[in-house]
Formats: sequence, C-alpha cells, structure tokens
Amino acid sequence: MSGEFNLIDKYFSNRQSQRKDVLLSLGDDCALVKPPENVSIAISTDTLVAGTHFLASANPAWVAHKALASNISDLAAMGATPAWVSFALTMPEPDEQWLEPFCQSFFELADYFGIQLIGGDTTKGPLSLTLTVQGFVPEERALKRDGAEIGDWIFVTGELGDSKAGLEVILDPAKRSQPSAVELEKRHYISTPRVLVGQALLGVASAAIDISDGLISDLGHILKRSNVGASIDVSLLPVSDTLRAYLQDSTSAQKYALSSGEEYELCFTVPDQNKGMVESALAHCGAKVTCIGQVRPQGVLELHQQGNPIYWQLAGYDHFKV
Repeated sequence: MSGEFNLIDKYFSNRQSQRKDVLLSLGDDCALVKPPENVSIAISTDTLVAGTHFLASANPAWVAHKALASNISDLAAMGATPAWVSFALTMPEPDEQWLEPFCQSFFELADYFGIQLIGGDTTKGPLSLTLTVQGFVPEERALKRDGAEIGDWIFVTGELGDSKAGLEVILDPAKRSQPSAVELEKRHYISTPRVLVGQALLGVASAAIDISDGLISDLGHILKRSNVGASIDVSLLPVSDTLRAYLQDSTSAQKYALSSGEEYELCFTVPDQNKGMVESALAHCGAKVTCIGQVRPQGVLELHQQGNPIYWQLAGYDHFKV
C-alpha cells in the first residue's frame, strides 16, 4: 500500500450502497446531500484518541464499533434517524493488519443502521479518530435536555456500570482473573445505540441524553438545562449479574451504575401523564427500561435507598480531570 489515496481507495471507497439522499460522496472536495422535507438535521462530532479512549493495542474491530456507536448514540438521544457519517483518521503509518478488521466492523455497523460514509480525511500522526454523524428528526420534535419538568419520571435503558468495570480490566491486567472480567472488557467497547428507543420516545419523553460521562453527570446536564432537581432511588438502578459477580458487592455495583462513563444507554424523563405509555411505546425496541426516580424542584440530585438518604461523593467522567 502506498500513499493516502491508495489507502482510501482500498479501505473506504465503494464499500456501501448509495443512499438516495446522497448526491455525491467520496472523491470530491465536498459531499452533496439532499435531506427530506420537514426534518431538522441532527449533527454530532466526537473524537477518540489512542491512550485516552482506547489502547493502541486494542482489538481494532472493537475500536471501530465504539467509535461509530458512540456517535450514533448521540443521534439516538435526540430521537434522530441516522443518515450520514464523515470520518477523519489519523495514524502513524498505514497498517493493513489494523485497517482490515477496523473497516469491516465499521461498515457492518454503518450498514446495520443505514448510515453512509460520505467523506473525511486521512493524515499522519498519533492514532485518533474523529467522526461526524448526521441524521433526521421531524421538525420541532427533537428530544432535548431542557424539557424536564417537576413531577416527570426518570428512566434509563439497559444496565449500567459494566463499561467502568471493563475499563478497569483493560487498565489492570491483574483483574482479568476476576469473574466475568473478559465479558466486561468487551462490554466497554461494544454498546448498542438505542436508536429505536429514541425514535419511539418522540412525543412521549420530555427530555433525553445519552450516558457517555456517567449517569450522575449526564442526568445533571438535564437538570441544569431544565432548571430542576431530581431524586434517585439507587435500589432501582439496573445492574447486570455480570457486574455483581465481578464486584461481589451490591453497593459498589450501584456506585458504578451512577458513575460509569461510555455506557451509551439513554436517560430520559417522562411526564406523569405519559408514564403509562412508555412500556407500549418501547415494546418493539428490544431494550430493558427502568424507572429510577422523579424530577423534583430546582436543587441538587438527591440519592436515597428506598427512602433512606445516601450521601455518596460521586462524579462522572471529565476529560480534563483525569
């Protein structure tokens, strides 16, 4: 393989069918796209850096899944339907043994969600990945962070805490001997974007966010934007049997569920009058959904266990506080 353009031709060009709304994709200075009428375009950009979001030695197929799934999760949180992605790849040298499984995994996930790669860039430097995804959401219906109101119920999808435990296994090989460690490592990289859930919540939920920096942090973003507080019953937090086996302690599992980043599940609020609609609205989505608390008047995020106050000092992930 010789040069940037050979790399693009071999690994990124002609890998997918052309969407009808893509007029021109790879090969020109810009892509040309034509969105449907009466939709807003949801756009999200994320960067993953080797040594920060993944180890350079990590399975490249898992890295590809994580990179794209984390971006799709942002679209899911807005209730958007994925459409297009641009991808900028920086790597020290072209590495076919790394690129082959990476691209196979990347395009498998993209095709599953109907996303077409429409452009990007490749350059030499420390290994990093930057993706910009775009999707469609009906006008004036996007789920946002500022819609929660006092009395709304707080829900989360899936099970929480596994990603944090998986990261521990990645960073400390000695932990690989603990129960379920290998499964948790995979869980850190392989998430399921809740696109169908987000779409089904349009008109049902009042606010939503994806859990990328930890539930306690991401729910806090909803509370701040909506000028409200919240009460969470930690006994209701959904944690997996895998995490319980790994930690062998229920309290630790609850703390992991609150602080674990890169889960890419959804946290959303639902008005009381819509609470009964949640189960039927999400019945076809294949996702576990759990009500964990309620929105309260403006103030702090209060934790309790079946009514007994808890004063844990927890925080989510912050890239500049590590």
